[in-house]
Amino acid sequence: MEIILKQDVENLGHRDEIVNVKPGYGRNYLIPQGYAILATETAKKIHAENMKQRAHKEAKLREEAEALAAKMEGLELTIATKTSSTGKIFGSINTIMLAEALATKGFEIDRKNILMKDKAIKEVGKYNASVRLYKNIKANFSFNVITEETAE
Repeated sequence: MEIILKQDVENLGHRDEIVNVKPGYGRNYLIPQGYAILATETAKKIHAENMKQRAHKEAKLREEAEALAAKMEGLELTIATKTSSTGKIFGSINTIMLAEALATKGFEIDRKNILMKDKAIKEVGKYNASVRLYKNIKANFSFNVITEETAE
């Protein structure tokens, strides 16, 4: 019996694959649980069309992410914050501050997609971070942390 998987099934296959299973397994478990649909000729044509459209959308998203990564590569940001006389920051620099600094440069990035190499930045200096733009596309950038007095 041929079926089209609607989601990943362990030891059987991944989502949107067409697989052969024993009739009882497909009829009594996979289809009633919503894990699969019967692979009729009509369902196969619809599946092929959906896969073609999804591939086109993913190619477009990947292309946009690569263009954004090319723009962001080598970007340098400056973040001004309150510090003590010894150069220690009151609080720490986090991804929210980096997202706001990127927004001022014209890059609308969700803070959850920003990966900082150093988790807790508590001193003035130069640091590196990266942004996850798509599945495996990342852009690296650096940022300087300075005291507010020198920023004015």
